[in-house]
Amino acid sequence: MLLFSTLGFNNSQDYETVAWSSENKLTWKDFKGKAPSNDRAAATTASGISYQFSTLGSNGEIEIDYEVSTFFYPNKSWYQPHLCDSVILSHEQLHFDISELFARKMRNRLATSKFTQNVKAEVKQIYREILEELEDFQNCYDDQTNFSRDLEQQLLWNAKIAEALEN
Repeated sequence: MLLFSTLGFNNSQDYETVAWSSENKLTWKDFKGKAPSNDRAAATTASGISYQFSTLGSNGEIEIDYEVSTFFYPNKSWYQPHLCDSVILSHEQLHFDISELFARKMRNRLATSKFTQNVKAEVKQIYREILEELEDFQNCYDDQTNFSRDLEQQLLWNAKIAEALEN
């Protein structure tokens, strides 16, 4: 028996995107969204994970071929130039880098999971769990660095995430 199906979650088709790359770092020119006039935040980074996969089934075994990507959304990201500096830019870059870490975590989960005929729902559940963990981690990052205001913590997080990306 041969089974082939495709599922995709890909917001990148709806918005301008910048794919995550270890060589290319964000610049303020990448932040194209309009800052809300009443917002006290210095900047906002919109980044996320998308995936698509296909399945192949034989003798009751389900194998998947997948692609998990990390994107930055320029038109959903903004900054207030009079409040921003290089420390805040590095803070925003780390939000993007953290998204990539969780994309890697999702790739690992997909590579090590056993799937049934309900593969579409199972992959979707993994995605939901990863997004929940990602949101919690992003919030922890903002809390511990006080949105980059705690420079000592910011530098610790910079090193922590850089190390995680190297592994």
